[in-house]
Amino acid sequence: MTRSFPFPQYLSTASGIEKNGLVYRTENASVINYIQQLDLEQYVGPHNPHHVLVLADSGYDDKKIQNAIALKKWAYVIALKKTRGVRPEKAHATTPLSRGWSQVESFFKNHRSVKWVTVRVPSSDPNKRRMEFRIRQIIAYLRYVGKVQLVCSEFKKRPKGRRKYLACNDLKAQPRQILIAYRLRWKIEIFHKEVKMFMGFQEVAAKNFESVLAHVHWVYCAYMLINALPRPGHIHKNSLAEKQQYVRAIVDGKEKARIIQLLTQFKGIDRYKSELRTALNTL
Repeated sequence: MTRSFPFPQYLSTASGIEKNGLVYRTENASVINYIQQLDLEQYVGPHNPHHVLVLADSGYDDKKIQNAIALKKWAYVIALKKTRGVRPEKAHATTPLSRGWSQVESFFKNHRSVKWVTVRVPSSDPNKRRMEFRIRQIIAYLRYVGKVQLVCSEFKKRPKGRRKYLACNDLKAQPRQILIAYRLRWKIEIFHKEVKMFMGFQEVAAKNFESVLAHVHWVYCAYMLINALPRPGHIHKNSLAEKQQYVRAIVDGKEKARIIQLLTQFKGIDRYKSELRTALNTL
């Protein structure tokens, strides 16, 4: 006897792959759709699109993402995969589009005549004033995208295994500015780490997508409010954990202040005893 099993029906669409009425998108496709649909004016008000900068690591090294950003007239600084195709300006002017491309890692090896330049940037570590990098910068063409600045950077004192290849479509930006901009991207990683560790970002058990979305927004609001707290006295609280302890101390202090205020009122001791008896009887 043979038995037939129903296989899931897939349908390719422009926005993704549809399975049983649900459209599946890759992460990069979702990013492209988000960029295309984003109305930034709703968040920051009227602005010059040339003042918008998008930062991304090599996981988002995608020609469609880069072109979507460029269509918005935004600037980007994106880390490239070592295998990403590039070619110099001179070759681009005389060579067919199908030829003359090389991987970005090999590209910089073949252009050793471009000298290393030492760059000092501010450090996020309060115990260090600055960090030293060395960089090389070349104007070139990124395959399927267009003309960009390519920057090869590495730690000056620890160069092995830590080399980065960056692409920036703003041809007027200085190489040092490109490096500092990419270094700022690390704060985004720290943000996601902290909201997961301290703010309960992943602790959601909602059935509806709108509830999950609301949870995300409340976590973001809580994060911004805690980071907007004024400094307690003259002690600077750097970490989110320290700021949370400070908030707990404020809450506990309010309860103590309420009790002290109650005890100083007329017949405050008797009222406080009555409050304690009521609380004990409800246990």
